[in-house]
Amino acid sequence: MLRPCSLLLWQVAVSLSSHVVTASRCGGGSDIFTALRENSPMGQFISELGMTAEAGANKAERATSLRLCVSGDDAAWFYLEGRTLRLNASDPRVLDREAHGPMLIAELTCYQDNVIQTKFRILVEILNENDNRPKFVKETIHRFTVSELTAVNSVLFTVKAMDADGDMISYIIDPSSEVNTEEKFNISAVLTVNIEDGDDQYPHFLPCTPISPGDPVCVSPNYSTNISQKQQDLVLKFSPGPIRAEDGDRGLNTSLIYSILSGGDQSQFRINNRTGEIQLTRAVPLRHQEKTFTLTVMVCQEDDRLKYSVVSVLIRVLNENTFPPVFNRTTFKGFIVENLSPASIVTTYGNQVLQIKASDRDFSDGLNPNIHYSILPPSGLYQVTDGGVLIARTDRLHAFDRHKVRVVARDAESGEEVSALVDIEVLQTGQSVPHGAVAEQQMFGNVDIRLAGGIIAMILLLLLSAVVFLMLRAVKRR
Repeated sequence: MLRPCSLLLWQVAVSLSSHVVTASRCGGGSDIFTALRENSPMGQFISELGMTAEAGANKAERATSLRLCVSGDDAAWFYLEGRTLRLNASDPRVLDREAHGPMLIAELTCYQDNVIQTKFRILVEILNENDNRPKFVKETIHRFTVSELTAVNSVLFTVKAMDADGDMISYIIDPSSEVNTEEKFNISAVLTVNIEDGDDQYPHFLPCTPISPGDPVCVSPNYSTNISQKQQDLVLKFSPGPIRAEDGDRGLNTSLIYSILSGGDQSQFRINNRTGEIQLTRAVPLRHQEKTFTLTVMVCQEDDRLKYSVVSVLIRVLNENTFPPVFNRTTFKGFIVENLSPASIVTTYGNQVLQIKASDRDFSDGLNPNIHYSILPPSGLYQVTDGGVLIARTDRLHAFDRHKVRVVARDAESGEEVSALVDIEVLQTGQSVPHGAVAEQQMFGNVDIRLAGGIIAMILLLLLSAVVFLMLRAVKRR
């Protein structure tokens, strides 16, 4: 059945007639024009042949042989089954429009007694089916770079896909679109898009403090430092850190230039235009009346000086510091009388206000106005004023309590510190504050003697009770 030519041999009885007139049996046929879907199965019906044998009047007509043959480039796709033309396909050989083109063309020849009688054309259109997935053009799928300054609705890049079936292709950005149905094939590709930093931010000084959480706009820090009148040729160290800025577009990290706009005092301060370091070029004259210098420092982009930021820099001039602050003793004595008042001043001997003051020999009168006092570690019961006076939370104290607090005096200019211990005793209500250390010893000595006498009396009473008990017990036994 799979041969390209089919032979129909009809054996008929030989007539003994002496004269036979034989008619052509290939008549009645016609060209075949039809359509067939691609991927059609083996044996798919194509067409019924129109040739019919003439009705013979004698046996000689039936003795002739009839042969049909399919030829041509696409003949292998056809086979004859009787007078039916069918598709010759198989599993490894599928009728594919995309591979073979839109038409199958062959020729049907009818032979009678090995003589060509007729020829008919076979034209079969291969109908397209959606049996191919689209494919992206490889050259259009790669890594893309897009500037962050690209305008909305701009064309960023173009991707392209091809469909062998010639169907219309639609595109969508959707990670969940990889769903195939009988009517539609989908295919996806992963595109990597790098966002390139654009030059749209100004430089800012560090450390950056955002004006609000999540807001990239920074509040400029307040740089400050201290110098003495004798210092010169010195690179200044600032708080909260060195004068440094960075480009707001970190992806570009454009080079920056620093300069002093004002307050440089005729080049007494010089700035490194690349690092931002400020140098004190010469000492501040002793007659100089200004205690502070305020510099205005600007940083700008080297490639665009219209992108800049400014910051204020405070430089304090300190008096020459030779001696550290000191207390006149390491331990102070304090008293507080128990009462219900929320706050009371701690006193010392003679019921005088206890004032803890540090002296500084750098000052003629020994009083350094830049010294500040504090209690370390902080106490919830006591506080110290800038004048060195201790305040107690009296309503939280109890008679016979005793506390030791450490008071620290710190020179705000030089940063030097000194500390002293304060021994505080809480007296009973109505109890007098001792007039001195000797009176304090006497007062507490008398209290100790009375307490000891009471204890001895109690012991003697217990012993006497025990003796009486034993005597009574002995009398009862007799």
